[in-house]
Amino acid sequence: MRWGLGNREGLMGKVAGHGERLQLVTIYEISKILAASFDLQKTLQEILNVLATHLETRRGMISLIHESGELELAGASGMSGDEFRRCRACVNEDINGAIFQTGLPIVIADLSKEPRYHHCVHKLDTVGKTIALIGVPIKAGREMLGVICIERVVHASGDGQTFDQDVHLLQVVANLVGQIARLHRQAESEPMAPVEAPSDTPKEAKTRYRLANVIGLSGAMQQVFAEVHKSAPSRSTILLRGESGTGKEIVARAIHHLSPRKDRPFITVNCAALSESLLESELFGHEKGAFTGAQLQRKGRFELAEGGTLFLDEIGEISLAFQAKMLRVLQEREFERVGGDRPIKVDVRLIAATNRNLEKAVSEGDFRGDLYFRINVVSIFLPPLRERRDDILPLVGHFLDNYNRENRKAMAISPEALSILINCHWPGNVRELENCIERTATMACGTVIREDDFPCSHNKCLTRTLHDMEIDSPPAVVALTDAGNMASRVIPIRPLGLEREAEGPPESERSRLLWALDQCRGVQARAARLLNISPRQFGYALQKHNIRVRKF
Repeated sequence: MRWGLGNREGLMGKVAGHGERLQLVTIYEISKILAASFDLQKTLQEILNVLATHLETRRGMISLIHESGELELAGASGMSGDEFRRCRACVNEDINGAIFQTGLPIVIADLSKEPRYHHCVHKLDTVGKTIALIGVPIKAGREMLGVICIERVVHASGDGQTFDQDVHLLQVVANLVGQIARLHRQAESEPMAPVEAPSDTPKEAKTRYRLANVIGLSGAMQQVFAEVHKSAPSRSTILLRGESGTGKEIVARAIHHLSPRKDRPFITVNCAALSESLLESELFGHEKGAFTGAQLQRKGRFELAEGGTLFLDEIGEISLAFQAKMLRVLQEREFERVGGDRPIKVDVRLIAATNRNLEKAVSEGDFRGDLYFRINVVSIFLPPLRERRDDILPLVGHFLDNYNRENRKAMAISPEALSILINCHWPGNVRELENCIERTATMACGTVIREDDFPCSHNKCLTRTLHDMEIDSPPAVVALTDAGNMASRVIPIRPLGLEREAEGPPESERSRLLWALDQCRGVQARAARLLNISPRQFGYALQKHNIRVRKF
């Protein structure tokens, strides 16, 4: 998607002082509107109201293409009833029609000298004023969807006055409107459940957990919303899949609060954070005296979630031995506490999440196939942020709003800075974007986040470094021999200049991984200890650098 943020001199890069501040606030306010509302007419009206408030527009109108192929006036501000009716009647013949036909912006510096406009609005209260009109096409990709036009008073500022900044700003707004309009057209052609909690949801839960609060204007997230609404009312087990930081727990909470179990507990457990023995006690509970220190009986998370939902995050990290115990609970819907022998029946809806390739884990014997089929009843994939870039601008507005509210500040962000965020790879996804906004807003020199405020502008961003390494370095295959069958070991493929053992670990992360695997003869647990990291972190690092370990 082309956001119009990186062209020419940037959206507002050359504007100084109060004018720049107003335009930054305008983009910020519009991004919040887009993230909060799913009513197209209401959204368009609020956008025009923001333009009227911050840019002093005299009139504004948004026209969208109808099924008939002609423009229809979808929203307007600053017009009387008669003026609105006249504009609606001739919307395809006036300036709007010309913009739609050519697909190019139009600027009329003085409306009093433009005859094509007078047959729509016959009387302009322009005594002592010069009124300019700026109009740009609304597009989604190459598809023309409509036109947005504004009128504003031209303040005397000497010769050579241009409207470049107004055109650039409207192009950004028009691109955002285009995405919203396209999503609504898709929703009309493929009806699906409304992206909102049921009307009988308690007010507090509805405000906090309704799926409309999960920011997702992109087509990929709209598909996720549709799948959530279809699966939430059932009691089927759901497996949420996606990279770390894509919002799996937030979606799990949304599923719970859209289900008949919404008034019952929602219990979460991070399986990767606990050892096997602790995880068993945490999930199933324990009897008094079951082990040293168990002085009281304790209920587990399954019991605490009775009648509600249990969310097991990172389920792909549990051991094979514990997978067998989990399988029995899912099959029989009963378990025993640690140290107990009395079966306990449970009625719990299970939602699991993982960032692992479970199919590969099953084929390699690291995950039980029968448990895989038990948890993979309904599978919902959450796309990484780099595949839903349409959501970055609303997310930035949301996170910046949270930061300002929590820190009692009024930070804004420049369009050049937005361009950097939109084009970033984001391996850490939404969580990384949130951390980036908070870190940069905290360390920024002024009240506006600019391009130079980001660590990546000074080559200090590890995320960009790792992404560049992934692009520049071809996939490495570390070939290992089976010691039981062959006497010699095949030396792994290493980057040029990497010495065998004499010089110790190299500096780059990718080279250190290869070096450690070579030193430990391909045993990943030993290689992780050699680098002083956990085996899980070592595995993530191998995936990050596309290093495949093969055993022969």
